[in-house]
Amino acid sequence: MPTFAVRNTRCPLSFSLSPAIWLLLATVLVQCYYAAYYFRPFARRPPEPAAGPDDEPVSVLVCAHNELENLRQLLPLLLRQDYPAGFEIILIDDRSSDDTYLFAQQLVAYYPNVHLVTVTRTPDGLAPKKYALTLGIKTARHARLLFTDADCIPATNQWLRYMQRGFAQPADLVLGYSAYAGEPGFLNKLIRFETLLTGAQYLSFAWRGRPYMGVGRNLGYTKAVFQSTKGFASHIRTLSGDDDLLVQDAVAAGGRAAVVAEPGAHTLSQPATSWGAWWRQKRRHLSAGRQYRFADRVRIGTFVGANLLFYGTAIGLLFFPADWIPLTTVYLARTGVLLAAYQPLNRRLGEQLPVGWLPVLDAVYFFYYLALGISLFLYRTLRWK
Repeated sequence: MPTFAVRNTRCPLSFSLSPAIWLLLATVLVQCYYAAYYFRPFARRPPEPAAGPDDEPVSVLVCAHNELENLRQLLPLLLRQDYPAGFEIILIDDRSSDDTYLFAQQLVAYYPNVHLVTVTRTPDGLAPKKYALTLGIKTARHARLLFTDADCIPATNQWLRYMQRGFAQPADLVLGYSAYAGEPGFLNKLIRFETLLTGAQYLSFAWRGRPYMGVGRNLGYTKAVFQSTKGFASHIRTLSGDDDLLVQDAVAAGGRAAVVAEPGAHTLSQPATSWGAWWRQKRRHLSAGRQYRFADRVRIGTFVGANLLFYGTAIGLLFFPADWIPLTTVYLARTGVLLAAYQPLNRRLGEQLPVGWLPVLDAVYFFYYLALGISLFLYRTLRWK
């Protein structure tokens, strides 16, 4: 590989680095910037206040499609939330063919704060979940709305209390974190690492004043925000994006975002158990990214691109033994940066991933991300429930 010399005229020593090594160094510098400006400061920020105003009632919305068993686990935990100002639960039965309707009717009969919205069909061309959520939001009695999915559970009985306090910062949107349950196996570790890295991006970017997405498993916004964006009107025919594209529209309309990432405010989901299921899930999630604002796409793309370029360049340099020593040096330096950034996030967000696995998971994740991007470019057809 062609090289050029870098000489210090005051010192007899000289050294030569190939252009590929300089490129490798440039990618690491980009990653250092994200680690130093976004990730580490966010992970080390002061704890969020344990006390706050709890005098506003809240509507909690859950959209379910054939989720009876999950609802039997979730609804009792929602009903036991410790929140003095009162709250209602709006269960949206989205075209279920199981016994979700009968289960919901029983809850409505026993709990006056549980309300049922039934969707029997979705108008042609509209995204089913967005249509169902719209009907649920219209039914909500309170100005503050919190959202979670039927296959999630709140981590504690303080979830509602923590999340609604985000509105008092003040804010129009509240972005929470949703983790996946830990299980044996490499796939589970990779899913949890991907969740950690995604959370590190959207939470730390929002904390720095650049919100761009949230996750529907743990998200809050006001009715006023929903009305200001005309609901999901700008993307009602797009299957994904009931969470991140809503945040995009709300921020564009002047909405203020707050981050609530304390462990008591998390929700917990069961992860995919097969590579195919996770592949389909991530394709749906990533498909909405094409509709992000240009600045957000540049910010995210720079981070992802720098990591992909690092690994691609590093693999290429393996074929040039003369570059092995600088390659090893840069790789070890980059690994140190990675651990210094990701391990505090790992602790702060409660993922508890083994430290030794982080460099391995990072490499596998970015190649998986590349494969997903190629797949979305070549095959854009998506399926929904």
